[in-house]
Amino acid sequence: MARPRIVQDEDQLGFYWATVDGRPITLPRLVEVDDEPEMLLPTHLEALDDALIIATGRYGEILGGGRRPDEAEGRSLRELHRALDRLCHEYAAAAAATGTQVDARAGQIVGTAALVSILAREPIGLLGPAPLEAELDDPSVGVVEGFGDLVVADPDRPWAGARWVVRTTDGRRLPATLSMLLFDSSGVNKDAALVEHRDALRATIAGASLPEADPITTACAVDWQLYDFLMAHRDGPDSGAIELKGRQDDAALIVAATLTSVECRSRLDPGLLRP
Repeated sequence: MARPRIVQDEDQLGFYWATVDGRPITLPRLVEVDDEPEMLLPTHLEALDDALIIATGRYGEILGGGRRPDEAEGRSLRELHRALDRLCHEYAAAAAATGTQVDARAGQIVGTAALVSILAREPIGLLGPAPLEAELDDPSVGVVEGFGDLVVADPDRPWAGARWVVRTTDGRRLPATLSMLLFDSSGVNKDAALVEHRDALRATIAGASLPEADPITTACAVDWQLYDFLMAHRDGPDSGAIELKGRQDDAALIVAATLTSVECRSRLDPGLLRP
């Protein structure tokens, strides 16, 4: 019996689904018409994982910040992020349509793809500012005394996100990250910091659904908070692979955040979701 199939993009930066007669089709549409939709989502994740291996092998030095891309590489990074964004969106939408529970493995693969997309967009100028970008003090060299605080960018605009800062004893507010608090700081209640970060990211995702939410501001806020969360959950300091240690709630949060980011950006770039 003929089945729909996966077709690699020309440059192997991603893939798309095709019907038995070769027509491109999105995964959410495919699960509506296929006789065995439960088989499609695991296959999609496997292919996405394979695409990530190819991408990181080809562009690992640039994604890791070792050098800046040349013009041709910049075009490829744009195609890479668009492919990964689309494929993550298709998985999230298809999982929701079929009532599929997002497990830890799905969260790890989608999380790794979201991180690679963010790292691909940064060197070609497609990432906007993080929350509070122009409002924080410049850090000084050496040990800093203070405490970590997750600051909401604008309580009247819940879609504007939040960001970790260090409030110093001399009154400054210095930029911080979740990784810094979890791994490089003393006296931090790590479990509480993780709970606070998760809650703040959920609040930003919820704010995105408000009719007055600005899609650019929302995408920037979600991207930063998701990036901060993902960087704190890599399986090693030199790795881009995400490790969730079986936490299904974190997997669902990562998929929801990725979906929100892509949907906000697709409102300004409708072609982002086309296979």
